[in-house]
Amino acid sequence: MTLITPERNQAQGHTDSSAAFVPDQSRAERKTSFESADFPVPHGREEEWRFTPIDTLTNLFSDAAGDDGAVTVDVSGAQAVVADTLDIGEAPRGTVLTPADRAAVVASANTEQALHLKLDNDTEYAEPLRVRVHGEGAGRRSNAHYVIEAGRHSKALVILEHTGSADHTGNLEVVVGDGANLTVVSLQQWDDDANHLGQHDAMVGRDATYRHIVVTLGGNVVRLNSNVKYAGPGGDATLLGVYFADAGQHLEHRSFVDHNAPRCRSLVTYKGALQGDTARTVWVGDVLIRAEAEGIETYELNRNLVLTDGARADSVPNLEIETGDIEGAGHASSTGRFDDEQLFYLQARGIPEAEARRLVVRGFFADIVAKIGVPEVVDGLMEAIEDELAATEQ
Repeated sequence: MTLITPERNQAQGHTDSSAAFVPDQSRAERKTSFESADFPVPHGREEEWRFTPIDTLTNLFSDAAGDDGAVTVDVSGAQAVVADTLDIGEAPRGTVLTPADRAAVVASANTEQALHLKLDNDTEYAEPLRVRVHGEGAGRRSNAHYVIEAGRHSKALVILEHTGSADHTGNLEVVVGDGANLTVVSLQQWDDDANHLGQHDAMVGRDATYRHIVVTLGGNVVRLNSNVKYAGPGGDATLLGVYFADAGQHLEHRSFVDHNAPRCRSLVTYKGALQGDTARTVWVGDVLIRAEAEGIETYELNRNLVLTDGARADSVPNLEIETGDIEGAGHASSTGRFDDEQLFYLQARGIPEAEARRLVVRGFFADIVAKIGVPEVVDGLMEAIEDELAATEQ
């Protein structure tokens, strides 16, 4: 599998890798460009920004370069992995990702070299590869760009962890080689005053398996766009997300699966809980099944559990189909309050109310947590959820 070049972009309908691509057929397609002029500073009335608290993110929309030392980046584990830099300032500009909004184009324009993690062909990495990004101060601006390239028939787990405080824009592009099996986990455990806008794009090769897992628990405003397309038939992509919003937090997750190749699969499952006045979550899931994507199977699901008054969850699933020759396609979305009957049932059996509430929330997240299947992620996630619940009992 080769990287996407400007010439290949032309072959796929793009006239120039640096020019804006304006869709003329499908509403699911996005405008993409490396030029900041193609993405004016949003005012909040645009469809793609209407849920987001724009006024909080002024620092992240500026063309200005980031502050030196605003974040530190540490790479550890999987010693055989080559971690170096990749020049993204010259053609080909990027491998898979072309910015699709103002924040992503600013991150790209202000990152001259990407952190490049290259996984060898025909190699299984027993140890996870960890990339730790730590913010060094509230309001300090940082830009980042990461490239993960999984060679054909490789197998690996990469964990991207965000902690500390910063105003952070981060792009992640993933190349999953033919027959490879790659899991990427993105953890957002920022301090309460951090703001984070990110775009994660993946190209899934022939008969390859890709899992993208998002866990968002910290931060003031966090908005992540997770996108997938395919480089050949037989690709399998799973996008999983878990989020827990407290009072004053805005956690927003968007996904776009572009079924552009036949006989591929995708599964999108996001679950979130909200507690506290002004807690806010947004999930927008788009799936496009192109005319050439015959024999594909896809499903997307979003569930939200509202634990207290004053919290709000928005859920918008979209499915666009351009061919009738598919194995299956569907979506579901629900937002509901805490189940008082479940709480009463547990209390009637002698379980205190606080413990009963924790059990109900654990049960809500249980199926998706089981799908994550990464012990070090699962254990930390459940501990953090317990801490979130305990905070409201004090």
